[in-house]
Amino acid sequence: MSDTLQRLARVIESRKPANGGDPEQSYIARLFVKGDDAILKKIGEEATETVMAAKDARVDGKTDKVLYECADLWFHTLILLAQFNLTPQQVLDELARREGISGIEEKANRKLDAREQAEQK
Repeated sequence: MSDTLQRLARVIESRKPANGGDPEQSYIARLFVKGDDAILKKIGEEATETVMAAKDARVDGKTDKVLYECADLWFHTLILLAQFNLTPQQVLDELARREGISGIEEKANRKLDAREQAEQK
């Protein structure tokens, strides 16, 4: 995994209030205190900004805003992962698992897995 992702994940983890993060001093700690909905709202905002930046880049050819907004989106997604005690490495492992599998095949397998789980209940 990228050293940058590892370092950032450690910082985010350290900002959880349970780990001493102070919402008065830390934006990340403040998001954790506000909870899932605040984190999800922020991800929605960043995703929308990323889409809009890409649409602008399509017209004017300037990609700097796409990069900036993607960084914001990834950052807030890392906070979401930490909220659910997941790690960037787990996401990378999942991507590696999917490597070489057609997107169509992978989606069909997810539907089968969901049906099997429903039948077991």
